[in-house]
Amino acid sequence: MQYLLMCCIDEKAWGALPEPERAKVMQDYDTWTQGVVRGGQYRASGKLQPVATATTVREKNGKRLVLDGPFAETREQLGGYHLVECKDLDEAISIAGKIPTLRVGGVVEVRPLEPMPHR
Repeated sequence: MQYLLMCCIDEKAWGALPEPERAKVMQDYDTWTQGVVRGGQYRASGKLQPVATATTVREKNGKRLVLDGPFAETREQLGGYHLVECKDLDEAISIAGKIPTLRVGGVVEVRPLEPMPHR
């Protein structure tokens, strides 16, 4: 089963961390990623640009609306994701629980992917 680990953090709080602490978190992220790759669970990942670069597309009354900014105003912003293959939710939670940004206020949402039929 595939799980999406959505990593969220308050961008302002992240930016306020001293540079050496951010560098250590990112170094630990590299180590974490290598472990997931070695464990065979890694499928994909990506780091998003800051929320200020977001564009939201909606439809209202049959017309497309394109808005600057994120989908919702929240305390934490989606900063990146990891797609992992796990035997069950417990394994996905275990992997998510080791993500380094958790120790600096980050949050990880773990969500199973719905299998899509191949067409």
